[in-house]
Amino acid sequence: MQRYLTLLLFLILVLGGGLLIGYATLPGAWYASLAKPPFNPPNWIFGPAWTLLYVLIAVAGWRTWLRQPTGTEMKIWGVQLVLNFLWSPTFFGARMIGPALVVIVLLLASIVLFIARVWNRDRLSGWLFAPYAAWVAFATLLNASLLWLN
Repeated sequence: MQRYLTLLLFLILVLGGGLLIGYATLPGAWYASLAKPPFNPPNWIFGPAWTLLYVLIAVAGWRTWLRQPTGTEMKIWGVQLVLNFLWSPTFFGARMIGPALVVIVLLLASIVLFIARVWNRDRLSGWLFAPYAAWVAFATLLNASLLWLN
C-alpha cells in the first residue's frame, strides 16, 4: 500500500507542479506575436502532451525511488525536474528566449543521462523517458528556431 501512496505523491508533485507552472506562465499575447517556424505545433497540443509526459516522468521517478531513493539516478531525475519546471518561467514568464534555450539544452542532456543510467537496471523507466526525450528534443529545436527568428 505504501508503494502506491508514494506513486500518488510522485504524480501530485510532477503533474501538479507542471500544471501549476503551466497555468502560471501561459503563453499569452507575447508568444502569439513571435515569428514562428512552419513546424510550430498548434497551442492546443501542448497541454495534453505535457499531461501525458508528466505522468510518465512521475512513474519513472517513482520506480527509481523504490529502487534507490538517494542514488545517482534519483538525483539526475531531480535535476531534470528542476530544469523542466524552470523552463516555462524563463521562456514565457521572463520572456528570455536565449536563457530558456540554455535551460532546455541542459534539460535534454539530463533526460538522456537519466535514460543511459537506468537502462541496464530498469529498462521500463528508460522507455518511459523516451517520449519525453523526443518531445524535449523537438522543443529544443523549436526554442532555437524562435531565438533565431526573433
